[in-house]
Amino acid sequence: MNPLTQTKNLQKLIENELKLGAVGTTKSWHNQYRDSAWVFYGGMPYELTEGDIVCVFSQYGEVVNINLIRDRKTGKSKGFGFVCYENQKSTDLAVDNFNGTKILGRIIKVDHAGNYKPPKEYEDADEITKFLRESGCQGELHQIEEQNDKKVQKEIKSERDDGSRHDDRQRKKSRSRSREKEKRRERDLARDRSRERHKKRSRSRGRDRSRDRHRRDHHKKDKY
Repeated sequence: MNPLTQTKNLQKLIENELKLGAVGTTKSWHNQYRDSAWVFYGGMPYELTEGDIVCVFSQYGEVVNINLIRDRKTGKSKGFGFVCYENQKSTDLAVDNFNGTKILGRIIKVDHAGNYKPPKEYEDADEITKFLRESGCQGELHQIEEQNDKKVQKEIKSERDDGSRHDDRQRKKSRSRSREKEKRRERDLARDRSRERHKKRSRSRGRDRSRDRHRRDHHKKDKY
């Protein structure tokens, strides 16, 4: 399939998505490229430099990397290459708006580049720069964020579980202390009641003995 036919087919796909109202949803065909902030461009005028192409694509977002494919012997542009955006969502806008347009009389093709990796000429760059050049700020970044979020959520859950277990132990200890206090209070009350009954019985026996002595004394007097 020649490049012009590919461009027309892609344009039909974009128009069909607009009719269906799937733009910006998970049903959008763009969604399968959410992990890449790279786009492919082809059919560019040969006289355009990297700076010219960056100016063109910057209409829909910050460009953090570009790879214009050139002839190794002559150094002349081959009219195609790859651009990396800072924000992955910019790739959707670039594909929808640039594909099929004319630049200096040439129809260009712009499409997602899902598995593209830049040349190894950037191996000496620091990790952050390499990440930006390879994926853009939001290329694979959302995967890292999801992993970090899951890790944080796991740590929070673990802390909550530990806190919950600690609270359960504290509540059990508190209930146990409350039961012990209640038992001691009941024992004290039972002991106090027992002492009170003993005192009452002692007083009752004392009164009975006193009445018995009084009767005996009274009986003796009557006898004599």
